[in-house]
Amino acid sequence: MEKRVLAVFPHPDDESFGVSGTLAMYAASGAEVAYACLTLGEMGRNMGFPPFANRLTLPGFRRRELEESCRAIGVRDLRLLGFMDKTIEFEDPELLDERIGAVVRDVKPELVITFYPGYAVHPDHDACGAAVVRVIGRMPRGERPTVHCIAFSHGCERDLGKPDVYRDVRPYLKQKFDSIRAHRSQFYVPGISDGGKRITRELEERFGTERFWTYRFD
Repeated sequence: MEKRVLAVFPHPDDESFGVSGTLAMYAASGAEVAYACLTLGEMGRNMGFPPFANRLTLPGFRRRELEESCRAIGVRDLRLLGFMDKTIEFEDPELLDERIGAVVRDVKPELVITFYPGYAVHPDHDACGAAVVRVIGRMPRGERPTVHCIAFSHGCERDLGKPDVYRDVRPYLKQKFDSIRAHRSQFYVPGISDGGKRITRELEERFGTERFWTYRFD
């Protein structure tokens, strides 16, 4: 199992649904797990259920929620890269690559997890994944970490084939649900956000598997 893992996503909460079980698994194994988050999600539409934040206070709430999520998962190395939410596709690619590349050089990951460019629905997701792929693709072939990507756009399996990795994260559902619960300004998930302690079969089936595509460089 890899001993140094880096997740790179654009928003607080991007880690929760698709990869928090995997990150918790690595953290529990003793791996060094780092998370580079590009923005604070300050342009998010949701303000809590019922609302408790506003446009001015939301960034602070989202930063604290992200920190709480990382503690729940076991991520000890959180990097905030300081970009603006909903602008990643418009950022200077050189600046974007430079900041992500600096984290990659510092962490020296054996595995990087991000979004699959073009198959992650949100423009920030796609732009983040594309930048990660550019950075890793420029590295010497023998020094590149494995890149696992999350894809969920309509037709992604038609274009990409079946995922390369299906990971059973049921042993880490407590950490995963604590991560989801941490982002209370952004979503309410019955059975999780309401503090339910019982992990039902329905919740296991919905959240117990995480899947990834291995990015293959030319």
